[in-house]
Parts: sequence; structure tokens; C-alpha cells
Amino acid sequence: MTEQTTRPTHRPDGSDHPDVVVSLGTDHHAFDRLVRWVDDYARRRPDLRVLVQHGHSSAPGKAEGTPFLPGDELSEAMRTAAVVVTHGGPGTITQARAAGHLPVVVARDPELEEHVDNHQLLFVKRVEDAGRVRACSTAQQLHAFMDKALESPEDFRVDPAAEDGSESAARRAGELIDLLTDEGEEATVESAQEDSAPGADTTAAAGTPSDVWPAVTVVVPTRDRPELLRRTLRAIVEQDYPGMITTIVVFDNDQPDPSLAHAEGDRPVRVVTNTLTPGLAGARNTGVLGADTELVAFCDDDDTWLPDKLRAQVEIMRAEPGTDMVCCGIQVVYDRVESERVLDRTSVTFADLLRSRLTELHPSTFLIRRTAMIDGCGTVSEEIPGSYGEDYELLLRLARRAPIRNVPEPGVRVLWHRKSFFSERWQTISTALRWLLERYPEFALVPRGYARIAGQIAFAEAAARRRGQALRWIGRTLRNRPLEGRAYLALLVVCGVPAGWILRLLHLRGKGL
Repeated sequence: MTEQTTRPTHRPDGSDHPDVVVSLGTDHHAFDRLVRWVDDYARRRPDLRVLVQHGHSSAPGKAEGTPFLPGDELSEAMRTAAVVVTHGGPGTITQARAAGHLPVVVARDPELEEHVDNHQLLFVKRVEDAGRVRACSTAQQLHAFMDKALESPEDFRVDPAAEDGSESAARRAGELIDLLTDEGEEATVESAQEDSAPGADTTAAAGTPSDVWPAVTVVVPTRDRPELLRRTLRAIVEQDYPGMITTIVVFDNDQPDPSLAHAEGDRPVRVVTNTLTPGLAGARNTGVLGADTELVAFCDDDDTWLPDKLRAQVEIMRAEPGTDMVCCGIQVVYDRVESERVLDRTSVTFADLLRSRLTELHPSTFLIRRTAMIDGCGTVSEEIPGSYGEDYELLLRLARRAPIRNVPEPGVRVLWHRKSFFSERWQTISTALRWLLERYPEFALVPRGYARIAGQIAFAEAAARRRGQALRWIGRTLRNRPLEGRAYLALLVVCGVPAGWILRLLHLRGKGL
């Protein structure tokens, strides 16, 4: 929560409640333009008490030397205010409506070099069209709306009870920003599933001859695991797949092994070094950009594909030309204990991924149309701190384009072990997850999904022995979902239970944090 500062004005009735609350939402990107507009309004109306959440924006001009409002009190301030003004973030708008307000919204403007994502601008347009906010783009419009709200507050009020309930709130919001698949998308998926049913002529639907199988490039990032890597490569060579499979082994911060490379047959192997950002994201992108095939797959250097994995996925791609991505289930192996993680559905939407990470959709199961990244939503994000969770973020972006298809059967053996790349890198994990919450404000509309990530942050902070931060994130987790188990696991770590011991118990059951 960013810092909030109150202006030194007083209400005529002598109360401490603000008349106007202005929330800028994020503490990483400034919105000085809105602060200036509110400053101008406050000069015109010195009789009003105005509270501004300013964060990294410049502090309000008349606020110097005055006390700030603790972050946890922002919702209460909204409830008692006559007017609430917000930026265009879904989380802030939802918070205002839950406090009983029809918020006045000012969206950031990319032409003014104000940081804003396209999906946030789309969200503001949708909610404005639905009558759920009053949007404005100039200081004059903002001031006029604030005057109207002060003169007729009942016109800027909503029933907070209508905003309660995580499922209903997510569904309502989803109707506005495509969180949930619309009827047209569902019809497309259902039609494709019918076409791919046993006995259906799937090759005719795809418009390709039955004996033509597209070439696939497999990107295998690696670092200091030569024995596991060779086992991974053997499993790719042994795929029961009629088409060509080219493997690009990307050495990341490690000396490449040229002996792995060969160009013979229909299973060639290329060896390259990561030329982009060090880490998984840069290594994967090096492979994707170096590929020249329609389809690209990922496989970690400690995982192995089951023999029919690729064929089952490509069959869906051939039958459904509009499908960008296909995943499958996994077999998790940890300390000689094996467990199966299979998602019992054939389609996954953006809303599904907001509610749950769906760990069954492991990166070693990814099969993606290369154009969906290169000419579509972009390659793997290299902005994520330490590349942690880059696979989940890519899933979210691809799911925004269209539902992700899934083969509800295991296709990959995933090895969890103490040498896993992100084992106990707690500070990196915490920083990356906080980046994800900022990047995807839609999580604020889905308390279950927000609590899941907040609980992971709490656990990471506790494991890093940052007790104060851990307790704060435990509080945020429980406020969104009192039954979120990760909050209680984090509390155990705060109380002295070793984080590694808890993770080991989870891994033995085939579960992650």
C-alpha cells in the first residue's frame, strides 16, 4: 500500500472524515497529472478535506508536514467520504465500489508517457460503458464530476452488498474485461472438441493431408546438469512423432557442450548460448527466436517427455488451427516418490488462471504456435525478477488471446529435487510475485487468486526471516481469503518451523507452494 497524505483542511462539522478520497493505486508508477488536478480543485474548495494516496507521485502541494493515513484505513476512508476518485486499475475501482461508491475514474495516458497497460484502458472503457464508473480525461471533467458528487452524493453511490462474494465479483468483472470466456469462444472450443472426437475426420477440418506433420522445435535451457540433460534429450529423440523435431539446447551462464550437436536424421540438435537476459526467460527466448518452425515446445533439462506426449498435442493443433497453445498433465517425482498431476478439463481460460496457478500446466508441457508469441502477445517476459514465474506469466498472456487447450493425461515426468533452479531463493520469489500482482491488477477482482499469491509472498518473506513483511502479507492473505492455507504455513515459518521441512512434505505429495 502506498503512502496516503491528508490535506490540512477541516470539514464544517468538525469531523475527521475526508470529503474526497483520491487513490492512485500503485506505488511504482507516478500519476502527477491527477495529483495536480486535485490540487487545483482543493484550492478552489478550501472548505473540503481531501485525502490523496500519492505513493511515488509527487505529494499533494498543500500536504507537506501533515500526517499520513495508514494503508489499512483506506477502505474505511472511502466508505466515509462523499467522493472517491481513482486511477484506472481494476483493483482500485473494485475497492471503491465495495466501499459503496460509483467512482470517478481518471485513466493514465500512454501518450503522456504515463505507465499503463492496454488491458487497463480496455477495462476502463468497458466499465464506463456499463455505467459502473464515471470516467473523465480532462481536469474540467474531473472537477465537474466532483462538484456533482458533492451536490448529489446519492447519484454516486452503489450498494456494497452487490460487490460481495469472490465468485460473483469475479464473474461480474469478467463480463466487462473478458476474464471469462464468452459464448462465442466456448462455441469454438466445443466445436473443435467435437471435430476431434473419435471417428471424426480431424485432418479434413485442419485442411492438411493426413501424412503431413509439422516440424517442431524444442527449446531446452540448461545450466550445469549434463547427466540430466542427456536423459532429457534421449526422451525427445524417442518421441513417437512422425514429423521432424529439432532441439535447441541453450546454455545459460555455462560453457556449451558442442558434442551434443548433430544435424543427422529427423531429430537434429543445435547447441547455442543464451544471448539475452541471463536466466530462464532469456534462455527460452534465445531458443524461440532461433527456431524456424511453426510450433515451439519447452522442456526443462531435468524433465523427460513420455513417448506419445508430442503426438497427442500436435493432433489438437492440426485439428484446431485457431489454438495457440496446448499443455498436458505431469508425473511428479520427488525423493523417489511419484505422484500424478492431471487437469481434468480440456480447456483453460484466463479466469481459471487468475483463480489458480494450475501447476499441472508445467512449462515442460508447453507446445505453442511461434507466431502467437512473435507476432502476438510477445515472448517470455525478461522483466520478471530472476525469471521466477515466467511460465505462469506467459500462460496468462496467451490465455488472454484464447483458451489454452489441455490433454487430460500425463505427458511429462517432472523431477523435483534440491538442485531445482529456484530452490530457496526466497527474496527473488517474493520480489517476482509482487511484480506479478502489480502487472496483473485483475487479481484484485479475484480474492482467491490474490490470496494464493499473497500467501506465497508471505511464506517467502518468512523463509527469508523478514518477520515484519511476512506478517503484513499474512494479513493481506487472510483479508482476501481467511481459509487460505499458505497464510498458516507462513505463520508456522514465522514461529520457527523450517521452511524446507514444510516444502519437503508438500513435494512428497506432489504439491508445490
